[in-house]
Amino acid sequence: MSKKNRQRRRDGDRKAAKKQQIPFVARPFAGLPAEPDLVAMMQIIPAASMTVRLDADHGGQEVQLVTLLPELARSLKRADGRVLVAMQTTVRSGDASRDVAAALLEALDLEPGTGLAPSGLPEPGERLQDILDPDFTPSIDVRESFDFWLTAEQAEEPEALRIVEDAKEGIAPTVPVPGVEHAYWCRMNGKEFVRWVRGEDEDAFFNAFARIHAARESDLEEGARFLGAFRACGLAIPVWELVPGTEAEELTEPMRAMAQRLEAALADGAPLDAEARRAKAGIISRQVNL
Repeated sequence: MSKKNRQRRRDGDRKAAKKQQIPFVARPFAGLPAEPDLVAMMQIIPAASMTVRLDADHGGQEVQLVTLLPELARSLKRADGRVLVAMQTTVRSGDASRDVAAALLEALDLEPGTGLAPSGLPEPGERLQDILDPDFTPSIDVRESFDFWLTAEQAEEPEALRIVEDAKEGIAPTVPVPGVEHAYWCRMNGKEFVRWVRGEDEDAFFNAFARIHAARESDLEEGARFLGAFRACGLAIPVWELVPGTEAEELTEPMRAMAQRLEAALADGAPLDAEARRAKAGIISRQVNL
């Protein structure tokens, strides 16, 4: 083969490979009923599981989405046949919904007791929105450990329990705030925080919260100060540092009051005034990573 032909072939291969790239999706879980909790499982919760159901075209069986699997596996089929699919992995194509769906579909064909190791990026294909039963409402189960890795029989084995206990040591205590959807209290480095995955589009949130911040009403309560917010999968996650020793159940009322302020601000369709624009710029410029 001539040098010129080899070059043409390489160029053709590059073009073919480029066609297989997955388009970036800023809000990958949009349209799924559990979108905020899926984002929370991917971004801020150490240990949790969520049962979802495949639609009839994909077998109709129930599988577990989980935060993390041993050795950063993308998915596994436990010895009892239960399929677990990780939300937190090193595989990131730019469309998290496609990544999770690809790992789920591959896991269906695994042998019991085997996992799907981290590998190359998936090709374009079905997303969670294409394979999950839309009539099944999942609910999140926040856990204190990774005991969902184990079957009932494995839970009796000392070595399996040791692995789970070792992994548990890295978990920052995290629990849902009672009565406030998608809000999670946590304790890290001796301090307490609350992170709240908002369901509206991130731009709508930042506009609304800018009004609240400009009015000096962004703290949850006295001593519970607003630290900032970060963006994740197209949603905004505001963060507050709490009064030392605050527990999750103490946040219900102040967070409900904040929800009322947010609802009013979201309903305000007027353009932001100068003070609110400055507040928005400040919030966006100091996005937190917590």
